[in-house]
Amino acid sequence: MGTLTRRHFVITASALPLAACSNGIGSNGGQRVDNRVDSAVQFMYDEVPGTQELAFNAAGMLVMPLVTQAGFGFGGSYGRGALRINGASVDYYSAISGSFGFQIGAQQYAHTLFFMTEDALSEFRRGVGWSVGADVQYAVVNQGGNLGVDTTALLTPVIAVIYGQAGLIAGATLEGTRYARIIP
Repeated sequence: MGTLTRRHFVITASALPLAACSNGIGSNGGQRVDNRVDSAVQFMYDEVPGTQELAFNAAGMLVMPLVTQAGFGFGGSYGRGALRINGASVDYYSAISGSFGFQIGAQQYAHTLFFMTEDALSEFRRGVGWSVGADVQYAVVNQGGNLGVDTTALLTPVIAVIYGQAGLIAGATLEGTRYARIIP
């Protein structure tokens, strides 16, 4: 139990400084988040071929338009976004993660989780907090410039696409990211 408490403390403590970044905390609510989500979705469709097909086949998608990650020994990330079903925002979520180890730098990126089954979407919405685990498949752009998702991957419950990376930390992963419903 003590380890779990320390882990939650590390995640919370490392992410709190990031909450002061331009992620819309104390903003004018859902409209600002929706505007960012609209821009992120359009960028994703333009820059990541195959994502429109994923969106068409998905039961819903969680779009996190701006996640800020920073680390110096301890690290963390924070962002806010919207869950879209049939193109409309139905709920707003925060994404938070923490880490410890050799790391230094900062980056920003966007990501979208495509819920490919009604069960996966329902489980996500019912949960008090949902964490990315091994059941999430990452889709990446291959050498031909197409999204590396085949028809069998469309049967995967959740597909993650990370895009728009900028900064000094190489790579981005969602492993251990926790999502929670918020009121913007």
